[in-house]
Amino acid sequence: MSEATEHFDAIVIGAGQAGPPLAGRLTDAGQTVAVIERKLVGGTCVNYGCIPTKTLVASAHAAHLARRGADYGIGTGDVAVDMAKVKARKDKIMLDDRRGVESWLQGMKGCTFIRGHARFTDPHTVDVDGRILTADRIFLNVGGRAVAPDLPGLSDIDYLTNVGILELDIVPEHLVIIGGSYIALEFAQMYRRFGAEVTVIEKGPRLTSREDEDVSATVCEILEAEGITIIVGADDMRFTKRDNGFDVTPRDGADAVSGTHLLVAVGRLPNTDDLGLDAAGVQTDERGFVVVDDQLRTSAEHIWAMGDCNGKGAFTHTSYNDFEIVAANLLDDDPRRVSDRITTYALYIDPPLGRAGMSVDQVRASGRKALVGKRPMTRVGRAVEKGETQGFMKVVVDAETEEILGAAIFGVGGDEVIHSILDVMTAKLPYTAISRTMHIHPTVSELVPTLLQDLKPLS
Repeated sequence: MSEATEHFDAIVIGAGQAGPPLAGRLTDAGQTVAVIERKLVGGTCVNYGCIPTKTLVASAHAAHLARRGADYGIGTGDVAVDMAKVKARKDKIMLDDRRGVESWLQGMKGCTFIRGHARFTDPHTVDVDGRILTADRIFLNVGGRAVAPDLPGLSDIDYLTNVGILELDIVPEHLVIIGGSYIALEFAQMYRRFGAEVTVIEKGPRLTSREDEDVSATVCEILEAEGITIIVGADDMRFTKRDNGFDVTPRDGADAVSGTHLLVAVGRLPNTDDLGLDAAGVQTDERGFVVVDDQLRTSAEHIWAMGDCNGKGAFTHTSYNDFEIVAANLLDDDPRRVSDRITTYALYIDPPLGRAGMSVDQVRASGRKALVGKRPMTRVGRAVEKGETQGFMKVVVDAETEEILGAAIFGVGGDEVIHSILDVMTAKLPYTAISRTMHIHPTVSELVPTLLQDLKPLS
């Protein structure tokens, strides 16, 4: 080892949602840790994802509610959106969060925070822009980035991704969005509520393709009711640059859509292509995700991968849970596994969709006997009182074990209500554990027991 080489007990590459808390646990245990970040501390969630987008969703909801004031007997007058102020509010909340994580890392005893691009030169050695570091254990938390499809004419247009659109301080005249999943739809509704004309163009036959068809149909109804144009089956998209924007033709024979701003939201890639993983003996799959076992160890036994780069989930909560699994196994003699967790996430259009476990389509495909219950939000008193009755709640149960297999709570409070079901699923209790529970009235959650008392065989 040369004099210029710095040795640590652990190196964490990437300061997203898993890396910093793991550094905290390791340093608390008396280990020396180097945390390397090439760009922005906090990762996607803090800088380009949850924090800024949900802040914008809140502003969009306020505008929408103000316009609906008369529905509640409230006179508001004309509603104006000051996009510069909306952006400033978003920026402050995001920057406060990022600076909080930065100051935590920089003040962490036993932690050396390094800004730069890390590349492996051998299994235990990392080169950070000429600074050579070695460690007994190395943890990857390098995240992912938006990917743009290879579509005719797209490269000629100044398009936005989920990163660039956050810098807008104006309301686009006509925002065209390519993609029909979560990021695309949240921005679609948000910018429609800010006052833009919005068109969503999806290659597949329906929006939110991983959801059941009734969910997809309701998403479409909610967005179209707010004046958003939805185009599906766009399997041959072509783009043409214009002086004041662009045209996009969804497929042969279809009319062109003219837009002023273009958001491409069709998927993401892991940031694993420039780390020198071959030199470390770390295997990736055909999409570039780091291959990990059930405890997030890579093909190199002293290297782990957490967060979006391991393909085990693309959410802040999966990334943080990755940290908890790694820390539990290494520091607590607690053999936690990825396979122990239940898939759960939310779609943050308004009203939100909270999801846990399997969809009804997945249960049906599994061939098992099941029971299903469904209730429209129009029959939920709390939703009626709030004037927000779009959506429904649905749950599917194993007919033999009586365990809940999955649920969709699509409506006001759905992102919170889903957790009462998720907790029962995690405890592996029968559905009767919640169907007989007394809940508070008036809430959305009080209808979960009612829903579970009215199950029917899944056809």
